[in-house]
Amino acid sequence: MSKSINKLAYRPVGLVLGMAAGALAGAIFHQVWKIAAGHDEVPSAIDEERGWGEILAAAALQGAIFSAVRAAVDRGGATGVRRLTGHWPS
Repeated sequence: MSKSINKLAYRPVGLVLGMAAGALAGAIFHQVWKIAAGHDEVPSAIDEERGWGEILAAAALQGAIFSAVRAAVDRGGATGVRRLTGHWPS
């Protein structure tokens, strides 16, 4: 299979995996935030009652979790495609 066809064939798989990764990362972040902050509500950047430190800590934690989950899901998806097709998605 040529690289362009392989890449095109992987695109729908990548989209579905990306949506799943976003949902999974959101769920993980909310659970981690509950433990770290001691309450259920995640701060909004425009929440007047929350300080800069809490807002930025939440954003940094959310970004780190999202990036790690997305990388793990993308890598797992690519590995699965290689197992099924014999080719690594480009």
